[in-house]
Amino acid sequence: VRLVESGGGPVQPGGSLRLSCEISDSQYFDNYAIAWFRQAPGKEREVVMCDRLSYVDSVRGRFVISTNRAKSTVYLQMNSLKPEDTAVYFCAARAPFLVPAQCPDHPKPSDFEYWGQGTQVTVSS
Repeated sequence: VRLVESGGGPVQPGGSLRLSCEISDSQYFDNYAIAWFRQAPGKEREVVMCDRLSYVDSVRGRFVISTNRAKSTVYLQMNSLKPEDTAVYFCAARAPFLVPAQCPDHPKPSDFEYWGQGTQVTVSS
């Protein structure tokens, strides 16, 4: 299973970006649990969202996950971006096993088998 990310880049504070994560296993796309993580310089990788749940208080109401099943793609729409959102963003997939995968209560990187290559988001004036 391959995850290919796109959509990062520089943006001014208050701006928006949409990250994309295309998943190669299109036949079972709906059975994967998809999360977005981010890692800022000198910090640990943290989960931002998993499926449609937010795990960082500061992104609630600003970040939204959506999907396009026809394209086997998950999107992270990021609005009202702040300098503290600057990080490398990763999408990650948890594989199904007999039943569709679900997001853990407290997702951590080791819960996900497949990872995108990461895309840099830089919020700066």
